[in-house]
Amino acid sequence: MGRQTPSQTVGPYFHYGLTWKGGADLTGGAGDLGARMDLIPPGHYVLNPGGGVRRPVRGEPVEIAGVVRDGDGQPVPDAMVEIWQADADGRYAPDGGPGGFIGFGRSATGKDGGFIFRTVKPGRVPGPGGRLQAPHVAIGVFGRGLLRRLATRLYFADDPATAGDPILALVPADRRTTLLARPEGPGRYRFDILLQGPGETVFFDL
Repeated sequence: MGRQTPSQTVGPYFHYGLTWKGGADLTGGAGDLGARMDLIPPGHYVLNPGGGVRRPVRGEPVEIAGVVRDGDGQPVPDAMVEIWQADADGRYAPDGGPGGFIGFGRSATGKDGGFIFRTVKPGRVPGPGGRLQAPHVAIGVFGRGLLRRLATRLYFADDPATAGDPILALVPADRRTTLLARPEGPGRYRFDILLQGPGETVFFDL
């Protein structure tokens, strides 16, 4: 028998085939949000060249911005961040109702390790024992040196339901702040992701 093929780390090739124009705008807007067009030669871009124009979706618009950092606190410029969430009524696609909300987005990090999403604030969905969970966004992180995707969650620090969320309650109290997106103005939130070290973001087993 031959030997097992060695494992390889994930990336850093995301910007060339896994992100697309408009992939980080879940509200139906147009533009390049989500793709690193500065890394793609002219004429080589074939993923959604129109920029992701969709019809607008209902719900409270929110913008989520942050930076992915490594264990030394340095920005990671070649990571990819995914989000998955319910719509404003707490329904996941394909049952998201007539608004056509997809609930999935992808963003490459910039030279500064930054990412940004435009979406709507999700509604509450059932959790363990049928208890309603607080509004939250599921997040996946891909990056160099990672053998598999990292999974975490984002909760809204200013939402009164967050304190009683049954999943957040499973996280040690002194680490829950790593899952809280902080308001930075009307409809704008900050959520940084630290891959290792003191203050490391809480990641969940898949």
